[in-house]
Amino acid sequence: MMKLNKAVAAVALAGSVAAMSAPAMARDTISIVGSSTVYPFATVVAERFGTKTDFNTPKLESTGSGGGMKLFCQGIGTQHPDITNASRRMKTSEFEMCQKNGVTDITEFRIGSDGIVIASSKDAENLDITLEQLFLALGSKVPVNGEWVANPNKTWSDVDSSLPNKPIRVMGPPPTSGTRDSFNELALAAGCDELPEAESLSKDQHKAICESVREDGAFIEAGENDNLIVQKLIGDTDMYGVFGYSFLEENADRLQAATLNGMVPTAEDIAADKYPVARSLFFYVKKAHVGVIPGIQEYVEEFTSNAAMGQNGYLKNVGLIVPPRDQLMNLMDKSENLPNLALEELK
Repeated sequence: MMKLNKAVAAVALAGSVAAMSAPAMARDTISIVGSSTVYPFATVVAERFGTKTDFNTPKLESTGSGGGMKLFCQGIGTQHPDITNASRRMKTSEFEMCQKNGVTDITEFRIGSDGIVIASSKDAENLDITLEQLFLALGSKVPVNGEWVANPNKTWSDVDSSLPNKPIRVMGPPPTSGTRDSFNELALAAGCDELPEAESLSKDQHKAICESVREDGAFIEAGENDNLIVQKLIGDTDMYGVFGYSFLEENADRLQAATLNGMVPTAEDIAADKYPVARSLFFYVKKAHVGVIPGIQEYVEEFTSNAAMGQNGYLKNVGLIVPPRDQLMNLMDKSENLPNLALEELK
């Protein structure tokens, strides 16, 4: 997968909100933050954009979806990023934070699909596991004799005798990551809901219990670097990792995916939402910066072009599960008109 060139045009840091309307630019390079899952795809687009246009190559930072939203929503002005990537949809609380800080005009782009996988080295014993078993392995609290208690399971076989008799050790993203949010909601909570004890939980209890990963060392946070997880798995056959499908595909010669609820992840099943932990990928544009920071709309048009996201596009070649043609046409229309995202769309 292509990596962002280290040689990025220097940024002159100056100005505030007032500078946004001044004739002299305080910054002439697009600033993009957010998801580590979207980062490789955005990097490829940024490199192509910098090569084929007269604009500078955008500067990207992998801050995680939550971290990116926080930076994006801090305000208007060249000291704040122009675009944030996300491996889950913007939350209503984040939208409201943006509005409070004057970031009132935002355009949302759903750029494709990804799946969250449980992976291991090809030399490791592979997992064939249900989401219920996964929750019982990684949830912070699990039911024992009708009571929710701190997770006592030490080995996979403690969860179910059919699973490997080795310690539960899973490396995954931190709480700032959209992958972590999606994993908690789509994998852990779904597994928790299979348990009869979950039926009596209130909404607040459900979120606190069913979407919480244990913190006793069985789950190891790896930071916002999915490649680090890949390297750890290759060197440790007792470790499993949580990351996006694109990283599995990139390392298919060295890694294998666990079977979840009887399904091995494939691009086709993820795109069709058949895989149990499929999700959508996004980026968000700060419209107040369009026309002030050079190249924002042109970058968006490149990202949503047929050359990038078509069925034979270069993003498909690097692992993005691209949208069908009708959705891509809608994205192209959005890139021209930049419609405002409404709070009601997020509810």
